[in-house]
Amino acid sequence: MRKSGPPKGLIAYLVLELLEEKPRYGYEILKEIREISGGHWEPSYGSVYPILYKFEEKGWAERIEREDEPDRKYFELTDDGLAELEERRESGSEKARDFADVILGFFHVYAAFSTDDRFEIPEMDGEWRFDEAFSHWVVEQVVRHHEHYFDTEFERLEATPEEFSERHGVDVED
Repeated sequence: MRKSGPPKGLIAYLVLELLEEKPRYGYEILKEIREISGGHWEPSYGSVYPILYKFEEKGWAERIEREDEPDRKYFELTDDGLAELEERRESGSEKARDFADVILGFFHVYAAFSTDDRFEIPEMDGEWRFDEAFSHWVVEQVVRHHEHYFDTEFERLEATPEEFSERHGVDVED
C-alpha cells in the first residue's frame, strides 16, 4: 500500500530518460511528462528544477549554453548520469506494484465518493460527477488505453488478486 502520490523517484527517473534523449530545460521536461501522461499529470516546477540542480550537483547532468536560447537553462546527461539511469532502469521493475497501487487507490476513492453515504458531494451543472456513469467512463478509458498500447482486445480476468499474483509468481504483501 502506498502512502501518497506517484511512486518515489518517478520524476527523477523520467528526467534522466528525457535527458538521455536530448538536452532539455525544465519547462520542456514538464510539458513532455504531461504529454507522456496523456495530459492527465504534470509535475510542478518545484519538483523538476530541484531534481535538475541535484543532478548537476551529483555530476549526472551539466548545464550547457545555447546561443539560440541564451536565457534558458539547458541540462545534458553526463556519463555518470547515464550510469545512474542504467541503475534506475534495472531497479524500475520494483515500481510496478507502486504504480498499480496509485491507480487503484485513486479509483477506490473515486468510487467511495460515488457510493459511500459518508460523503455528500453535490452534483453541479457542467461538472463531472461521482456516480456510476462517470465511473464507467473512467474504466472505459482505461480499457481503451490498454487496447491501444498493447494492440489487443481487452478480456475480463476472473482471477482474484491473490490468484493473479500466484499465477504470475508475485509475492503478496501482508
